[in-house]
Amino acid sequence: QVQLVESGGGLVQAGGSLRLSCAASGIIFSSDVMGWYRQAPGKQRAVVATIASGRNPYYADSVKGRFTVSRDNAKNTVYLQMNSLKPEDTAVYYCAALVRGINYWGQGTQVTVSS
Repeated sequence: QVQLVESGGGLVQAGGSLRLSCAASGIIFSSDVMGWYRQAPGKQRAVVATIASGRNPYYADSVKGRFTVSRDNAKNTVYLQMNSLKPEDTAVYYCAALVRGINYWGQGTQVTVSS
């Protein structure tokens, strides 16, 4: 059983920065994929960034160059540093982990970017 708890969302002006954190409990290996998805109002949930040992991090085109995903395997924690935020980044951000073939999700954290 894996549980994911996000933190760090909030309200920020366009051009600002936020850092999301996701703490995982349970047995997770560095090779298990962890990452971030987001869901804006009226839209489907979409991948933002993922990271796993032995693979290059993946980023959605819309966030390349602005967001950075990182991971502290000793703490079972994944981070999303978001810079140069835009109003279109406004969404609920979900932490995700694929562990032994099972997808786990956090409860989500709201990120709102004002123009």
